Amino acid sequence: MSSYNDAPDTSSPPPSPKKQSAKKSSGKMSDAQKAQLNKHMEKHKKAGMSASEMKSHRMKMMSRMRKGMSVAKAHSDIKKSSK
Repeated sequence: MSSYNDAPDTSSPPPSPKKQSAKKSSGKMSDAQKAQLNKHMEKHKKAGMSASEMKSHRMKMMSRMRKGMSVAKAHSDIKKSSK
């Protein structure tokens, strides 16, 4: 006869669920981050950046800042990725 058993195997524990990553991603920006971004964008506006360039830059900045980057770090990351 066969040694087939219908009972579940209890010798090994079930795999644990994956832990959340340590990234700080809430999906929304804080009021302080919004103020910093507005100040940053005002500098670019005074420097003569076009409206379409400003929108693109702002969206890139926002996506990085939502992940927890500072304005300076996000800006340098954008400059690096565009080269």
